[in-house]
Amino acid sequence: MDDRTAPELLDDTNWVGRSRLVLVWESGSATYWLAPGETITVGRGADCTLRIDHPLVSRVHARIYGGDPVAIEDANSSNGVRVRGARIQAGAKVSISPGDLVEVGPALVAVQQPPGPSTEPSTPGQEARERAQALLTLLATVAKSELTVLLLGETGSGKNRAAESIHAQSPRAHRPLVHLNCAAFPESMLEAELFGYERGAFTGAVGAKPGLIEGADGGTLFLDEVGEMPLSTQAKLLGVIEGRNVLRLGSVRPKAIDVRFLAATNRELGAQIADGAFRKDLYFRLNGISITIPPLRERRSEIMELAERFLAEACARAGRAPLAFSADARNLLLSYAWPGNVRELRSAVERAAVLASADRVAASDLGLTFGSSGDVVRPLSNALDALEKERIVEALEQLSGNQTHAARALGISRRALISRLEQYGIPRPRKK
Repeated sequence: MDDRTAPELLDDTNWVGRSRLVLVWESGSATYWLAPGETITVGRGADCTLRIDHPLVSRVHARIYGGDPVAIEDANSSNGVRVRGARIQAGAKVSISPGDLVEVGPALVAVQQPPGPSTEPSTPGQEARERAQALLTLLATVAKSELTVLLLGETGSGKNRAAESIHAQSPRAHRPLVHLNCAAFPESMLEAELFGYERGAFTGAVGAKPGLIEGADGGTLFLDEVGEMPLSTQAKLLGVIEGRNVLRLGSVRPKAIDVRFLAATNRELGAQIADGAFRKDLYFRLNGISITIPPLRERRSEIMELAERFLAEACARAGRAPLAFSADARNLLLSYAWPGNVRELRSAVERAAVLASADRVAASDLGLTFGSSGDVVRPLSNALDALEKERIVEALEQLSGNQTHAARALGISRRALISRLEQYGIPRPRKK
């Protein structure tokens, strides 16, 4: 991407009236602020305003015209331009609006409304809101396609919510969204849950059971913590995605399936590929487009909205009158670093909903305190980490360092156990 993909914005008035274009494709993305009356070209050629280096993109694939509304034209491309699912005629200008699904060959294009005039300088809060809005626009655009999506980000950052948003805005919204946490099952159980099994497939299989892939037929399967999936299961999953059919354990008859795959991980999959822990071919199949979900500390404009929603839900479940946050509680929520992200925020709010004795949540009800360094720390989280570390060490000692058996005893996958060993600095044991 060169400087032509981002027009020079020297002051706060320079972008007023421009429409923001967001382009995403399997190996990249670009943004452009399109001025009224401006015409840009999109294609593979070096002279294009927005260059997409992809073999399915023509040298000059499309032209986009700034204005109200924005319009797009197919420049006699080989693989066409689609607007709202229909291929447009070459040479014809078609208006496009925010929320429309626009496909330039393999690339997706989203249009955002131009910002209104402002006499105030941009603030960090404004910038954060703009980044959040750009992410929502990207999720909405991707949702309307059939692309596989790989969601990246820290644990608890909201990848689950992003997957739910994609499904809810997709043509498959009326069909099931099935969620599988790949780290939640021992290796021996993961394939049975994912692919299903026939009677007698293994000891204890007293009857046939469809897997979660079949359960998601017509809808979406969300593979959370996909980086924890064993290599043997990865190979079988790749076959499902490529062949569009699933074979239950113990069966010889594959069943055709129509499933959209979403995946998420907090792992660096590139490093895992280099280490031989993740299949490169599966990575490319899952990474139709990758979207990074920023940590909550970079999305502070969302904190109170999320906290108030979690509080209302917790009060409704508990059957108690609605609560509100005190000023001190609000200040604490907004100043905390949230290392556990959205998941930690939800836990703190749910705790407060139980402990609050009045009609307002006090700061002390959240279980968050300021440490001597000025950073906010959570003693409960530290205690839970210490307890989990102790359980892992104890299981390994009791089972003579056998990681497979220890993982089974702890109710997690072996790969998840190895991840915890690295997280807590526990030396990898050798079998005694």
